[in-house]
Amino acid sequence: MRIYSVAFLGHRYVDNIIKVENLLEEQIRKLIDENEYVDFLVGRNGDFDQCVSSSVLRVRKNYRDDNSALVLVLPYPTAEYLNNENYFHGYYTDIEISHAASMAHPKSAIQIRNREMVDRADLIICYIEHEKGGAWQTVEYAIKQGKTVINLANENETVNLL
Repeated sequence: MRIYSVAFLGHRYVDNIIKVENLLEEQIRKLIDENEYVDFLVGRNGDFDQCVSSSVLRVRKNYRDDNSALVLVLPYPTAEYLNNENYFHGYYTDIEISHAASMAHPKSAIQIRNREMVDRADLIICYIEHEKGGAWQTVEYAIKQGKTVINLANENETVNLL
């Protein structure tokens, strides 16, 4: 079975959550329809990540749940995760902890985890409004790697430098 992987990257703060979730749901339904199986790779470090998780779960519940997974990729075992493992395993299909990020200094761990997600992804979906910060740096990395990037903040702008 071919597993199509999608990584999500975005700013910590999102002003219009409903708009972002609607854009995400449209993309998620399309990906589920067009692929045999989809791994949705997400972090848990801000508003955009929460929008992604909620949107994936809503689409899986209301549309189709037999050909996709919501995979939480943590940079290291956080206290929140360690204190609530049962909740996390009930919410996400799978949980991974980045070995390389967990061995790095905490200030660089999220960037290392994000680049690992990009490296394994077939598609990057982001919500980038400002050309600064860690999410923007990771999207720049993705573009340099030749990844297809859809920026929902720019009317579904797609960048592909293959």
